[in-house]
Amino acid sequence: MPDDSIKKTVGVALGVCLVCSVLVSTAAVTLNAIQEENKKLDKIKNILLAGGLLSDGMEDIKAAYDEKVEPTLIELATGAIVSEENYDKVLNIEHFDLKAICSHSDYSDAISPKKDIANIKRRPRYMLVYSVKENGQTDKVILPVFGKGLWSTLFGFVALNKDMKTVAGFTFYEHGETPGLGGEIDNPRWKKMWLGKAAFNDAGEVVIEVLKGKVDNAGANANHQIDGLSGATLTTRGVDQLVKYWLSSDGYGPFLNKLRQEG
Repeated sequence: MPDDSIKKTVGVALGVCLVCSVLVSTAAVTLNAIQEENKKLDKIKNILLAGGLLSDGMEDIKAAYDEKVEPTLIELATGAIVSEENYDKVLNIEHFDLKAICSHSDYSDAISPKKDIANIKRRPRYMLVYSVKENGQTDKVILPVFGKGLWSTLFGFVALNKDMKTVAGFTFYEHGETPGLGGEIDNPRWKKMWLGKAAFNDAGEVVIEVLKGKVDNAGANANHQIDGLSGATLTTRGVDQLVKYWLSSDGYGPFLNKLRQEG
């Protein structure tokens, strides 16, 4: 084959490769932006779901969120609200990224193994929480929670009623548990079991509990117990432990105490 033919063939091949590379790169960037936006919308949907604010046929969940939900950045150790003057490029409401916060030594702390019942390794110093307001008063508070299941870290929300004692809603928006087993944490029937359950007793102690088996509805403790997931012992235990951790003094305890005092 003449040299000029070989050069043309190589040139065409390189040209095709270059065009394909540009198209693939452009598609990847575009799809990534779409995926990130879908993740944000799914998270908003789960915030509304946890707060009992998601209705069938709701067309604009972002508008519903903006109208009904008020995000607030808090310091976990004190329960105090973080003022805007202390915001930075990482610590702010608009771009708050829980995973990034937890991986940054300036915004999180290592947890001792004895205290790390949720198996999360590091505790963020700050959290973005969500309030549902009615007539200027806090009607519900929606709290992000996360912890280790069997195969993955579970990320979700638990909502408390205005008494700051009983559960108003519970949901997960990200996990990698086994479908049909641990994945049953997505089952609406199981999530409905949480509604109205006592998270705290009158002394302010965390009492909510996810059992390994079924709740005895006639038992004295039924008001704060939830059925475990059949065939998913480790996921069940993970959910139980992460909820207990985040409602404790190491989690949202100081913040909830402030809300109770203000109420």
